[in-house]
Amino acid sequence: MFFSKAVTLKNGKVALLRNGDAADGSAVFENFNQTHAETDYLLSYPDENSFDPEQEAEFLKEKTDSPNEIEIVAFIDGKVAGTAGIEAVGTKHKVKHRAEFGISILKEYWGIGLGKALTEACIQCAKEAGYLQLELNVTASNERAIAMYKSAGFEEFGRNPLGFRSRINGFQELVYMRLEL
Repeated sequence: MFFSKAVTLKNGKVALLRNGDAADGSAVFENFNQTHAETDYLLSYPDENSFDPEQEAEFLKEKTDSPNEIEIVAFIDGKVAGTAGIEAVGTKHKVKHRAEFGISILKEYWGIGLGKALTEACIQCAKEAGYLQLELNVTASNERAIAMYKSAGFEEFGRNPLGFRSRINGFQELVYMRLEL
């Protein structure tokens, strides 16, 4: 799936949002490890990364070649500032209308509108892919992200009080959210 768009952020910088490709593998791999080390809001820790740069490159190629999934990479001043993507919940008839949304952004780029831009890009891609529902989960303590998701139209549909078991903060409640497309 292809996507490319330049957006001006709150700080006046321009972010290029585009589907990742194999050539981005090493930079996206490094970004993944850094973003996952900077916050306890994400699903995994850097030492749990099951990819190496070559596998990351293949993953990005697969998403680019996919008709209904994508991994969007955000570049600011040539640096990978964040990534976001959509993946099918499944291929069976009963769930093929649903996609999952995930996002991670380097901490230095928080609060400047990059998350909103990546979220809107993924919503657009999900619609173009024919999905009827986009889903995500977010830690309840990540209030800024929840507010941003709500502003994009996502609604809460449940919570799991023991959703994450953090090495740092113990159990973290997960908020399940969805957006009808």
